[in-house]
Amino acid sequence: MIQGSIVALVTPMDNQGAVDRESLEKLVDYHIQQGTDAIVAMGTTGESATLDEDEHCNVIKWVVEYVAGRIPVIAGTGANSTTEAIFLTQRAKDVGADACLLVTPYYNKPTQEGLFLHYQAVAGAVDIPQILYNVPGRTACDMLPETIAKLSFIDNIVGVKDATGELDRLKTIRSLCGDDFAIYSGDDATSCEFCLLGGNGSITVTGNVAPKSVHEMIDAAMSGNRDAAISIDKKLVGLHEKLFIQSSPIPVKWAVSELGLMGDGIRLPLTWLTDDCFEAVRNAMKQAEVI
Repeated sequence: MIQGSIVALVTPMDNQGAVDRESLEKLVDYHIQQGTDAIVAMGTTGESATLDEDEHCNVIKWVVEYVAGRIPVIAGTGANSTTEAIFLTQRAKDVGADACLLVTPYYNKPTQEGLFLHYQAVAGAVDIPQILYNVPGRTACDMLPETIAKLSFIDNIVGVKDATGELDRLKTIRSLCGDDFAIYSGDDATSCEFCLLGGNGSITVTGNVAPKSVHEMIDAAMSGNRDAAISIDKKLVGLHEKLFIQSSPIPVKWAVSELGLMGDGIRLPLTWLTDDCFEAVRNAMKQAEVI
């Protein structure tokens, strides 16, 4: 089971929006040095919605090759088309990803039965460990715990990323799916408490900016060291909030650029962080002691 602090990696780009492979490799080294436990390449924070299929698959390939087995790589391969999700998942397997993360189909609002059949089809088509991803605030689609439980009986569906921020869901999913099913927080603001309650880690946006502290906080929480986990998390509260001051990943890409790890590129229709937000994000970075 992949556990711990799992960064939902931003995709560095130049100021024309082209993927910057050199900075991507710099980010990989940075996260390994800082203690990040695993990387999600081409998740939604990586702007998967606006890269074409070749770009998407190349980023996954480059990350897998450059990581070279040092830590696990989870490929974001979700789509609102089942056929496309199967294609991306197969490509991720072909290049050596350790697992795949599949966001619920967005915009088209499938029923719970549609969600079950979608994930069942992908799992049946590609033999690689697969992690479900529920983020109804972005997709307008909420995968209920009972649907997750049905899917957990499929051998290569090994976990779920829950970004609802509803801690009671963790207890419900755990009771329905058992201890061998991984449950990850997808909500940085509640990830500390989530892991104290038995979560298996966090797939984190904040970890892009403060990877060492997020790793230490998640590790302490998963070990049951409440005082240490809460103490570290207090430094991160500003980032948990201000990295969403505009639509993610706009603020987090600005923050990573401020750290000197990449340039100022982002892909339309997203735009660069506006000047009036700079101070708020910078102050959160100072509170987290990363600048």
